[in-house]
Amino acid sequence: MKIAVITDSGSNLTTTYINSKENLKMISLLLNIDNNFYRDQVEISSEEVYEKLHKTNILTSLPNLEDFVEAVEGFKEKDYTDILVITISSGLSGTYNGFKNAAEHVEGINLHFYDSKTLSMAEGYIVEEAIALIEKNLTIEEIKVKLDELRYKNSLAMFTVENLKWLRKGGRIGKVEGTIGEILHVKPIIAVGDDGVYHTLSKGFGMKRTFITMRKAFKEKFGDDLIELTIHYGDNLDSAKKIEAKLVDDLNVNKITINQLTPVLGVHTGPEMIAIIGKRV
Repeated sequence: MKIAVITDSGSNLTTTYINSKENLKMISLLLNIDNNFYRDQVEISSEEVYEKLHKTNILTSLPNLEDFVEAVEGFKEKDYTDILVITISSGLSGTYNGFKNAAEHVEGINLHFYDSKTLSMAEGYIVEEAIALIEKNLTIEEIKVKLDELRYKNSLAMFTVENLKWLRKGGRIGKVEGTIGEILHVKPIIAVGDDGVYHTLSKGFGMKRTFITMRKAFKEKFGDDLIELTIHYGDNLDSAKKIEAKLVDDLNVNKITINQLTPVLGVHTGPEMIAIIGKRV
């Protein structure tokens, strides 16, 4: 058995990591800007997208399914026998179902699908774990069990936003809650639940108190366990750096990475956002 992995750009993996793994292929979701389509992370930069958010309406779209089929065929040519397809939550995107439909026209290789029920580096950690387990020669079924343990027991992800209009515009939270938040400066703390859709975990009055609440949630989840963390930001790098220092003080951090949120996700959160993703090492 020779196993490859296909994921989507919702996993927020760095180009450096993707290019370092011969058995990994990332398929970009699409951004629609003024009726022109761009491959996320490939054909347009994060800086360009976040700048344009204030000036024009940007929509997101499923990956080009021809890109998926091309990736599958490429692995077939390299004599891979199996592909594990790990996608952004099916509750937030049609990518999982799109890839499954495209797979019906593929022959000569075994395709296995894993719905991460999450996104951003929470999905990225799952992809990294899958690659590591493949290198340990685990079977597909053994890998899926380990991925479930990571997703549902050993990781935590949440985010908050400075401005609620982007979430409201995308239908991510109710309009009433958005209106109250803007009036009272209440910031939602949002996570993707086990069901793969957004849930408001808590609310903070002002961004400073919101970050304190988020740090407490990570302390309650992991205690003194050794963890790895990723901080995502939009165009507010300074905010990410400030919270990085606090997280290192509060938690037993083995590694912490600051990574800009991939544009196809940032369209829905807006440029002023902070996400914290953690996993046990």
